[in-house]
Amino acid sequence: MPLTPQERNTIVKYRLKRSEETWKEAKFLFENNMLAASVNRIYYSMFYAVNALAIENGFQTGKHTRLIGWFNKKHKELTF
Repeated sequence: MPLTPQERNTIVKYRLKRSEETWKEAKFLFENNMLAASVNRIYYSMFYAVNALAIENGFQTGKHTRLIGWFNKKHKELTF
């Protein structure tokens, strides 16, 4: 069932908030020379942000590979 505009907006805001929080974690880890953990947090920060973008543009998935494929296919025509 498609999301209502209000549901979509709520989810997008949540995903962007998670992206920002995860980015802060990555920065902290990097500054403390915990590089492997920092890379993991950077990946997830990007994942949450792209997930928000996908939801805003009508695409939903919980699978990383499907989200990456969607982004690679659609990135030139996306609304930012």
